[in-house]
Amino acid sequence: MKKQLILEDGTIFIGKGFGSETNSIGEVVFNTGMTGYQEILSDPSYCGQIVTLTYPLIGNYGINRDDFESISPAISGFIVKEANEFPSNWRNEQPIDEYFKMKNIPGIAGIDTRKLTRIIRQHGTLKGAICSMNENPEIIIEKLRATQLRNDQVKQVSTKTPYPSPGRGRRVVLVDFGMKHGILRELNKRDCDVIVVPYNTTAEEILSMSPDGVMLSNGPGDPKDVPEAITMIKGLLGNVPIFGICLGHQLFALACGANTEKLKFGHRGSNHPVKDLQTGKVALTSQNHGYSVEENSISGTPLEVTHIALNDGTIEGLKHTEVPAFTVQYHPEASPGPEDANGLFEQFLQMIESHKEEGAAACQSVQI
Repeated sequence: MKKQLILEDGTIFIGKGFGSETNSIGEVVFNTGMTGYQEILSDPSYCGQIVTLTYPLIGNYGINRDDFESISPAISGFIVKEANEFPSNWRNEQPIDEYFKMKNIPGIAGIDTRKLTRIIRQHGTLKGAICSMNENPEIIIEKLRATQLRNDQVKQVSTKTPYPSPGRGRRVVLVDFGMKHGILRELNKRDCDVIVVPYNTTAEEILSMSPDGVMLSNGPGDPKDVPEAITMIKGLLGNVPIFGICLGHQLFALACGANTEKLKFGHRGSNHPVKDLQTGKVALTSQNHGYSVEENSISGTPLEVTHIALNDGTIEGLKHTEVPAFTVQYHPEASPGPEDANGLFEQFLQMIESHKEEGAAACQSVQI
């Protein structure tokens, strides 16, 4: 069954459809990862986007039960050069086509993904549609240009109610803006007593849970579309140690008086080099974001830049100079990708311990 991919600039690609037969509209982006397609398609940060994979063969190891980063994928479509129909791997449970049919996600294969990627790199991300050959391209292009993409992605993918993931270690409240399960797994590995809460939970509600630390998760879209989260972070600063990832990093920057801006085509892949300005070391990182913290906006805030991207010099890490809080733009939990930055979870727990010790010392001096 043939399908067409139509971009708002008038470009049309003809390919072979797989997955759901439904039509779909979304922001077309690309990911450069060579593996990890299951984690990519189930990452909530892709909510409302049509994802292009630049690696040519996708689906060769199938779909398995263990590699999901969310229960229900939020992507609007998948674009690949070749979708493998007969996967071969000891963990394989079903081919990608069958899974996409089950989840009602349309895909298109057999197009020139290199050409598409060059278009996005040159012009920036574009609105696009995966649709049947029966659709009139001129009508679709007109519709795309008139379409205003949704800006409530975080609301769509965040948990609706708080839930625990019990442990016997430090209590961490994890704010779910579109959390990848990899973040929760890393906290569970360290025996943290985790409470996952919705994106619109207030600072007062979080503090009433007596957390030892707060994690701000990744998530989709423009951070400025989540003003309630910015207010919440302001209420937490100085009261509890904070660690933010991706969207959590951007929201933290806004709460501290900095600004964010949209990148031309974003950072999406599993091989992005990031330099730690304190140690000089470079880590290969997994990334998925379309916005970044504006460098010129840091001046006059209590923030210090800790990491930068070596590909384009954008800010990849921040720390607060007055209270215990730090954030990174990339994904230390990987899922998929290298785990070079996994030690940041230990850094967060060490910050919690230091904060506890300082608080105990302050209480003791007051008693004396």
